[in-house]
Amino acid sequence: MIEVGPVGALVVGLLGGVHCVGMCGGIVGAISLGLPGEPRRRWGILLAYNLGRISSYTLAGAIAGGLGLFFSGLLPVRHAQEVLLGVAAVFMILLGLYLGGWWQLLARVERAGGLLWRRIEPLGRRFLPVRRSWQALLLGALWGWLPCGLVYSVLIWSVSAGGAAQGALLMLAFGLGTLPNLLAMGAAAAQLQRFVRRPGVRQAAGALVILFGLYQFWGLLSG
Repeated sequence: MIEVGPVGALVVGLLGGVHCVGMCGGIVGAISLGLPGEPRRRWGILLAYNLGRISSYTLAGAIAGGLGLFFSGLLPVRHAQEVLLGVAAVFMILLGLYLGGWWQLLARVERAGGLLWRRIEPLGRRFLPVRRSWQALLLGALWGWLPCGLVYSVLIWSVSAGGAAQGALLMLAFGLGTLPNLLAMGAAAAQLQRFVRRPGVRQAAGALVILFGLYQFWGLLSG
C-alpha cells in the first residue's frame, strides 16, 4: 500500500504555499514591515516566528499520530491501516479542491476551528509589536494553531502515520515545506501575494494535490 510519508507532506507543504500566504501572510508581512534595523535582524525574527509555528505543527502531529495508533488497536491491524489511509486520501482530494477554489468544504472546518482560535488569539496580541526573537517564537507557536484547512488535512494524514513519532515527523516535513513561501513573503510580500492569488497558480497546486489523493486510492485498491 502507498502511504503518505514525510516526502509527500513536504511536497504538499510547498504546493499549499498558495494558501499559506493568504492565511499567515498578513502576520508575516506585519512582522517584517514593522521591524527596524538591519536585514539580518529581520531574518532572525522571521526564522524564530516560523520555528515556533512549525514546532506547534510537530506537536499536533505527535498527538494525532498517537491517537491514530491507539484507535487502530481497536480494529484488526490491516483493516485499521486501510481505513486510515482511505480517510487520508479523501482529505487529500478535499484539500486539492479547496486549494484550487473548486469546493470550499474545508473552509467550514476552519470556521469550526475558530472556536479554539478565539481563545488563543488574544494571547498572541501580548507579543505585538514584535521586537525580539523570543516574542516572534512564542507568537509563531500560537499562530501554529490558527484554524487552517491545509493544516487540518495534513493532521488527518498524520493520524494514519503509525504512531506519535511518525505523526510528528510528517507534520515537521509539512511545516518545512511551507517555510520557503512564508520566508519569501517576509522578503517580498506584495509581489508574492499577487502571484499566488492568480487563479491558474492555485488551480495548478490544487490539481497536483488531487492527483496525490487519487494515487493513494489507487494504491489501496491495488494493494
